[in-house]
Parts: sequence; C-alpha cells; structure tokens
Amino acid sequence: MDIDRLFKVPRVPAGSKRKLPDNPTPEMLKKMRLDESTSSHTLSDPSIQEEPARHDGSRSRRTTVEDAPEDEDNMSFAPGGDADYYVEEDEEGRFYGGGLTSEQKDILSVFEKAELEGVSNQPEEVTITGIRRTLLRLERAVNKNQDQRSKYPDDPSKFIDSEADLDSSIKSLLPLAQSPALAYPEMVRSGIVSLLVGLLSHENVDIVIDAVEVFHELTDEDVGNEGDESEQEDNQPSLKMLVGALVENSVPELLVDNLSRLKEEEESDRQGIFHILGVFENVIGFNPDLSVQLVSKTKIMSWLLERIQSKTHDENRSYAAELLSILLQNSVSNRQELGKKDGVEVILKVLSQFRYREPIDADETEFMENLFDALCSALAEPEIRSLFLASEGVDLMVLMMKEKLQSRSRSIKTLDYAMSGPAGAELCSNFVEALGLKTLFSALMGKATKKQKATAPASEDISHVLGIISSLLSNLPSDSTDRMRLLAKFVESDYAKVDKLLETRENTLNRLESVDAEIEAEKKELLSEGSVIGSEDEDLFYLRRLDGGLFTLQTLDYMLAWIAMEDDGIRAHITQMLERKNLSLKNIVETLRSYHGNINMDVSDESQRNDKVQAGVTRRAILENLIAYLEGCS
Repeated sequence: MDIDRLFKVPRVPAGSKRKLPDNPTPEMLKKMRLDESTSSHTLSDPSIQEEPARHDGSRSRRTTVEDAPEDEDNMSFAPGGDADYYVEEDEEGRFYGGGLTSEQKDILSVFEKAELEGVSNQPEEVTITGIRRTLLRLERAVNKNQDQRSKYPDDPSKFIDSEADLDSSIKSLLPLAQSPALAYPEMVRSGIVSLLVGLLSHENVDIVIDAVEVFHELTDEDVGNEGDESEQEDNQPSLKMLVGALVENSVPELLVDNLSRLKEEEESDRQGIFHILGVFENVIGFNPDLSVQLVSKTKIMSWLLERIQSKTHDENRSYAAELLSILLQNSVSNRQELGKKDGVEVILKVLSQFRYREPIDADETEFMENLFDALCSALAEPEIRSLFLASEGVDLMVLMMKEKLQSRSRSIKTLDYAMSGPAGAELCSNFVEALGLKTLFSALMGKATKKQKATAPASEDISHVLGIISSLLSNLPSDSTDRMRLLAKFVESDYAKVDKLLETRENTLNRLESVDAEIEAEKKELLSEGSVIGSEDEDLFYLRRLDGGLFTLQTLDYMLAWIAMEDDGIRAHITQMLERKNLSLKNIVETLRSYHGNINMDVSDESQRNDKVQAGVTRRAILENLIAYLEGCS
C-alpha cells in the first residue's frame, strides 16, 4: 500500500476554518454537523474519482481514502489516561473526552449509584413495612459511617461510600411527612429521632444540613393535610409526640449551635440556616410556650439581633426578623430578655435606615414590618418603654411620620402602642416636646407636603392617630403647658380638628350600622332554627362590632367628651354640630356607658395583671367623670 498516496490530501486554504462564537445557537451547531457529515462521507467514499478538468483548464483534486484498520491497543494512548475519551458522544454527534481520571470516575459512580438507590428506595405509598425498612436502612447507614470514620479518620476515600449512602438514607425520610400518624410514632419508638439528632454534630456539614431539612419537613404545619379532617386530627397527637421527642433530645440547643457553624457564603449553608429557622417557627407555631424555653436555654436572641443588622438584605435576614417578632408576641420574659440584650437600640438602629428610603422590594418591606411588629409587642412592658424613651425612639418615630414613606403608618402604630395606658405618660410628654403634635394632626387631617398630593389617611392610620390623641388626653397633666398646646390644636382654624372628629364619627356610625344589621339578621336566623344565643355568641358578636367600627366610635366619643369638658367653646361647637344631625351629647354618653361596661380587667398572665388592672381602673374612673359631666350639660 502506498502510504504517501493514501494520506495525500488537499491543502486547507488559510483563514477558511470555521470558528464557534462564544455562544453558538442550536441552528449553527446543526448546520455544522451537517457540513461535517457531508465532508466525512466525501472522504470515505471510494467510488469518488478525480474530477475532470473544468472549463477554465484547472483541475479539482479528489483523493480516495481507505479506512485504516482499528487498533484497540491505541485506546491506551488517550490523553490523561481517560478510557472514555474515544467513546463519549453528545446528542449532536461530536466526540469529547471526559477529562477525568479513573479514580475520579469511580467516585462519581458511587454518588450516582447512591442517588439512584435513594430514588428507587422511596416508597410510593407509605406503609408501616416501608417505614420500618426505611428506618432500618438509615440506622445501618449511620452505624456503617461511624465505623468507617473511626477506622480511617485521616483517609476520606475509605468512608466516602458510606457517607454517600448516609446522605441518601437521610433524604429517604422526607416522604414520611405524608403520613405523620403512621410514621412519627414509629420513628420515636425505634429511636431514629435520637439517631437523627446525633447527626446534628456530624463532622460533615452536608450531613447536618440533610438532618435539619428532614426536621423542617417533618414539623411543617401542613404535614398530612392531604387527607380528610379525621385523618388531620389524628396527625396532631403524632406531631405532638415528635416535637416532644425533639425538645427532649435538646434539638433547639443543637440547632442554635449550628447557626454559628454554618457559613452563609455557601449556598448549601445558607439553605441550612433557612431550614433551622423554619424548624423554630414550626415548633413554636405548634406550641407557643416553647418560645420561652428557646430564648432562655439558647443564644438565639443574640444571633437574631446580630443577623438583622446585616448590611445586605437576603431571605434569611427577613426570616430572622420574622422569628424575632414571633418570639416576642406572647412572652413577657422574652421581651425582657430583648431589653437585656440591648435589642430596642438594635431594632431602632435598623429601622432608622427606612427614614429616608423605601424598602427595595416586597421581601424587605416584610422585613421592615416584622421589626415594627416586634417593637410594638415589646412595648407592652414598662421596662421596654423606658429603653425606648432613652434610645430616642419617640423622636425617630416622629421623623418617620413627617417623611410620609411606607414607614409612616408603622411609626404611627408604634407610637400608639408606646403611649397608651398610664405607663405611657412620660412618652406622651416627650412626644409633645419632640414637636409631634403638628405632624400628628396633619396625619389626622390628611395633609401632605408640597411634593405630595393630599389624600385621606388609611382607616388603620386613623385608628392609631385617634389612639395617640386619646392617650395624650388621658396622660398629659391637666395644668401642664403640654396639655394647653394639645387643646389649642382643637381650637385653631375655627375648630377644624373638631369638625374632622365629628365627620369621622359619622362615617364610623354608618359603617357600624351596616355591621349591626348583619348581626341582627344572623340572630333572627338562629332563633328561627330553634338555636339559643348564649353568652359566648354575644361575645363573638360584640367582637365583630368592635372590628366593624365600635372601637373607633368609643375612642372618638371619649376624645369628644374630654375636649368638651376642657373648653366651653369646644363644647358649644360640638353641641351645635350634633344638633344639625338630630343628635346630642346624650348619644356620646350612651357610647361611653357601653364602653365603661365592657372594659375587661381579667388578665390570665400574672406578670401583666397589675399593669392591666391599673389601666382599667384609671380608664373606668375617667369614663365615670366624663359621663357625669356630659349628663349635667344635657
């Protein structure tokens, strides 16, 4: 065979080689494949001979190429010793080498095999037999991994197989959340819960994250909700059993310890922290009393306060604010712990960034709202109010009210919570000194700056504005300069503020009449069916009336009675305006009597009993004096 003739091919013209762009389109790749295929067939067809001379006298040269016999031994000459270099082919027909050594391919094969086993071993329908098999597989995987790690602590290649199997076994527990009533008691009985808890201290952080994800999934509030109501009721005892086992095995403490272990720069660690916060939310949602234990026995409060101060906003920062709000909702001890950790100062510092700017998106808006809610919950304690005053919280809220951003409504709400009751007396004086009256009454009247259009304040804002004015009237000393400045606001501009209160009262009455009509219709329907309307039903109807406008009406009439008693000119103006609507001061007295009779001083929390009782006694005494005065005027 003439080797020189065999490999004598035409010289490739310079510069004619086709180059791929950085991002070739599928159409380009397909066209190149067709071109390559055509070229390949041309070279391999022995029937193609040299073409005849063209009309211009030139001759196009074609070469017949014979297939060389394959030499299987040549496979050993693949670059890098990659055995798959010549056999890997993608869907477009081109060949590429894997670029992996044999050892690397073996490691990948182990993980691929474990992943496939994990999928195949997950039962489509959860049965007690399948549950026990899954739990047994996990137990064996844990024991094998521990054994391999103890034997070869410095050689990861020796225990990498068991680690992959353990990862698969842990994830196979996720489907058990579909049948809590069946799976959870078996998990507790078999000791698998304790085994999983032990994995929270595993040397491999990925294994820890797997265990946390399982706890998050198993404690979700929606577990087992696919069934009917009877099945969902059966799930509650099982979930209670699981949560009890987690608490008994010190899961909250271990999870908080892992918060500092995980590094949020890594995506997997960031997801792990998200799952940890999710476990806390689930457990507290199932049993709110556990929030006290979580704060008292762990460093979760310090971690949350540190996390919300992050300069960059992300999902976990928002979740931290939400969990902080949950912890402070119904726990006096948690609120006091917030004060000890300088939490009021931290929250105010974080909120101050929203004084001049809006949140960048819905997630940051929720973050801001959760911090305001946490602050409002904490302000129920006198100690927190003192810290709020010392940290110039009133001044910050007044400044936020002036800017009229999204934080404006929340700042009004916060001031309402802070200044209410006898414990808010000092903050009321501070509010006046901070020049808050002008901003407050601008919010009442719906005024705006030159850059903004004047709009009617939202109903929620009106409710809190009225609450602040009510607290000022109750707490400011009678002969003080601050009280004189407050009353002057109602007199100025020919009693414009009084007219606004009366206008709001009329709108509230119309709304309340609609709610009362609905309630009366429901009562008639119940009576026609032979049902008896008991005291509990009446309490529910009363709560509906409060939400439907009765609470706002009570606040308005309380304020109107105060300013009528304080100033004769205001009283005469109120009487005149009421008569135009065929009303009188007796209508205000009627509202105040109902208000007086429904002040509830029963407090279940002993730590709050004295404060609530004192506030109730004070409000009742004020109402009695106001009623007596108005009855004497009518």
